[in-house]
Amino acid sequence: MRSYSLIAPAKINLYLEIIGDRPDGYHELAMVLQSISLADKVDIRPIEIDTIFVQCNHAAVPNDQTNLAYRAAALMAQQFPEAMAQYGGVEITIDKQIPVAAGLAGGSTDAAAVLVGLDLLWKLGLTQGELEDLAAQIGSDIPFCIKGGTALATGRGEVLSPLVNLDNLSVVLAKYRSLAISTPWAYKTYRTQFGDTYVRKAEDLQSRRQRVHSGGIVSAIMQRDRAKIGQLLHNDLEKVALPEYPEVLQLREAFASQNVLGTMMSGSGPTVFALTESERQALEVAETVRNQLANPDLDFWTAQLSSTGITLA
Repeated sequence: MRSYSLIAPAKINLYLEIIGDRPDGYHELAMVLQSISLADKVDIRPIEIDTIFVQCNHAAVPNDQTNLAYRAAALMAQQFPEAMAQYGGVEITIDKQIPVAAGLAGGSTDAAAVLVGLDLLWKLGLTQGELEDLAAQIGSDIPFCIKGGTALATGRGEVLSPLVNLDNLSVVLAKYRSLAISTPWAYKTYRTQFGDTYVRKAEDLQSRRQRVHSGGIVSAIMQRDRAKIGQLLHNDLEKVALPEYPEVLQLREAFASQNVLGTMMSGSGPTVFALTESERQALEVAETVRNQLANPDLDFWTAQLSSTGITLA
């Protein structure tokens, strides 16, 4: 039986608004999600025994049931036991290029690749919608990672509305290697500090969702207005992360000084990105800020905004 190699792109948030609490304990969110060309490669090959093996070239990535890629394979085995009985177990090898614990959905996109790869390997013939429904059982970012591109995400992030592609822009990203920001901490702290602003009533939640659909950044994206998109970047979690982590704020300010279209922390951080007009500008900004901050713990990447999610390598 053949094996499959898949490209699993990272994602950034161009917009993240926390609207309120949900009955399931998650936050009600409104986000604009964007795939970028920085990507992992995920190889999936069949093995003769009914088990799941995960291995990765990055020491910080677990190879047990805590790995989202493992959980994706386990879910597929649970949902399609006859397919696993027929085709056997799988070995999943992750070539990790996306930084770990960076707010770039590295684990989520690997899980999305496993779902797509097992659909192919086991000849299930699932639709994209069926794959996204499975993905939502594991993590809120995973449905988006399957299709990728540019999308408005509501609910806890799993309700997706595609937007026009923005694959004509570039991005420079930077992250302190030794710094991690806990996503649960970020959301819990935000609730503690800003919970009095949360929308409570169901009808008010619906009204707020509709406002986001017709809001400024979505309009700027639909018009492909680069300058406006950069001006309207927004992330509520910066309100708690930047005061707590001054080095992230310093990095954001360094990017902002470089005449970029816009800059922001992605997701719960600690990665900071800046939108640029071109790949050349992204490289120049990376070099300038690297020299300006001169911190050996600080890593940089450049990438293009991408119109695709999981693809075959």
